[in-house]
Amino acid sequence: MPVRSLRRMIPFMFLCLAAGCASRGDVESVQRDSYDLKNRISRLEKDMGEIRQETKDELQTTVKNLRKGAADLQATQDTIRVDIQELSGKLDDLKLQVQKPAEEKAFQREEAERRLAALEDRMMKLEKRLGAAADSKGAPAAETPESIYENGLSLFKSGDMQKSRDAFALFAEKYPKHELKANALFWIGESYYGEKKYEQAVLAYQEVIRNFPKKDKAPGAMLKQAMSFKALGDKKNARYVLKELQEVYPRSGEAKKAQQLLKTL
Repeated sequence: MPVRSLRRMIPFMFLCLAAGCASRGDVESVQRDSYDLKNRISRLEKDMGEIRQETKDELQTTVKNLRKGAADLQATQDTIRVDIQELSGKLDDLKLQVQKPAEEKAFQREEAERRLAALEDRMMKLEKRLGAAADSKGAPAAETPESIYENGLSLFKSGDMQKSRDAFALFAEKYPKHELKANALFWIGESYYGEKKYEQAVLAYQEVIRNFPKKDKAPGAMLKQAMSFKALGDKKNARYVLKELQEVYPRSGEAKKAQQLLKTL
């Protein structure tokens, strides 16, 4: 539970005690629930730190390989262009030979024309190779925050959760102050949830809840965190998060869903 919410609850609990509406046992139960939730998230954050470091290393390796691939492609294209230039020069020479006076021997002219046709065919094939290489891999596009974010969404919709998560993690790392960072972190949680990696999902949603409480994704992150706890069989923390969601965001659509979900716990 956020510290701000705990501070609001403390005077409320004392008021309830004074008015006789809550027993000391109720207050202690709430305190135990809060303590258990903090301990659970702390343990998950420690585990996730190791996973995040491994993911970061893998991401850096992937980026390095992509850059190497782009460099290799550029080198291949440069080599093909040099070959085309050399062939163009030979073509020019052969065209001059073909255009020599008609009194030259017929077999020389025929040989030159044959070589010219062969070189023209080879140059056409090289140009097709160059075009195919550019179409299949393409020149490295200018990277923008929006392009990385949209790529992550596209990968998520296609069902590739790992690559989607890598894209959103790259976005969050490179653009920590971007207005879409909360959304990116939320989608990281969704990718874990989609793979049924509920502990990692709990931590990813916690990043949104803790660091972006005023963003639109915060209520959704709380709802999905509670659902992740439920999937882990931790109904106690699931109920706790759902009640907190109703208290902090009472007018949100997620608060209504939380009310329905509480009935199943």
